[in-house]
Amino acid sequence: MSSQTEAAAIAARSVPGLPRNDDGPVFREPWEAHAFAMAVTLHGRGLFTWPEWAAELAAEIRRAQAAGDPDCGDTYYRHWLATLERLVATKGLASAETQLRYRDAWDRAADRTPHGRPITLDPSDFSPA
Repeated sequence: MSSQTEAAAIAARSVPGLPRNDDGPVFREPWEAHAFAMAVTLHGRGLFTWPEWAAELAAEIRRAQAAGDPDCGDTYYRHWLATLERLVATKGLASAETQLRYRDAWDRAADRTPHGRPITLDPSDFSPA
C-alpha cells in the first residue's frame, strides 16, 4: 500500500461523516476527489492532524448549517473545500486573497481552453479581463 493510499485510508477512518463505502471514500465529482487528495497531501506534510481537521470541518459544517445549509449530504465536500481553504490561510500557506487570485486565474484559463485540452495558467490569467 502506498503512503498516499494509506494516508487516504487513515483519513477515511478518522474524519466523521466522510462519504464512503467498503472500498473507502466516494466522490460524486472529480473536484471532490481533488479536494480530498489535497487535504491528505497537506496532512502528510504536517500542516494539521486528523483530529484538528475533523474539528475544523465540524466547525465549518456548523457555520453552514447556521447559515441555512440543509445538510442533505450533497454539500459535504463544499464544506471540506472551505475547511481546506481556511486552514491553508490560517496556517500561512496562502492567504485568502492569494487563493481568490488563483481561483479567478484558473477560471479565466478554463474559459479560454477548448474542451478536452489541458488547462494551463498564463500570466494574462492573473489580470482581470
